[in-house]
Amino acid sequence: MAHFPLRPPVKRSVTIAGHPTSISLEPVFWDALEAAAARLNLPINALVARIDVERMEAGNLPNLTSAIRQWLWHDRGEH
Repeated sequence: MAHFPLRPPVKRSVTIAGHPTSISLEPVFWDALEAAAARLNLPINALVARIDVERMEAGNLPNLTSAIRQWLWHDRGEH
């Protein structure tokens, strides 16, 4: 099993539906989010917006950062 060094979260600003918001994720999650966005041919903002819509539609309202981590974990299992 590969071990990744734990690095502190990095805060970045993204825009969702025209509104800026800050998201704080560990670098390994930012890397995974960037890779997923590239694979889907989407800007990161668009992918985060999609994850946010899915989170609200599901009625399962963890915070957005948790929803992104969950989405990435689920996405990882599909590829």
